[in-house]
Amino acid sequence: MRLLLNIIWIVIGGWLIWLEYVIGGLLLCLTVVGIPFGIQCFKLAGLGLLPFGKDIVDAPGASAIGCLLNVFWIVVAGIWIFLSHLGIALVFALTIIGIPFAIQHVKLAMLALAPFGKLVREK
Repeated sequence: MRLLLNIIWIVIGGWLIWLEYVIGGLLLCLTVVGIPFGIQCFKLAGLGLLPFGKDIVDAPGASAIGCLLNVFWIVVAGIWIFLSHLGIALVFALTIIGIPFAIQHVKLAMLALAPFGKLVREK
């Protein structure tokens, strides 16, 4: 079932989500200061391409630096990415067929809000 849902996800726009996060990550990695943020974009890209069958967990040993980076991320971009995923989730939630996709967008929204100190794992 995960395979089928992931294929449908890719067809209806998952590839675009992946592409946006990869391009953003590559642009951020052009500077030394942007590398930690670029790595988080790559984490989001992986989840954005194949979200079904994956879960977000807290990373062991999360640091105060990660917390500060999350605050900076939220202020600069995280809130807007979070709101866009929530908006898309609301549109998908209007139909019964779209509910599984809405849940995946909420999962992406939560990771996009504060990605530092989180890991994406297979269920």
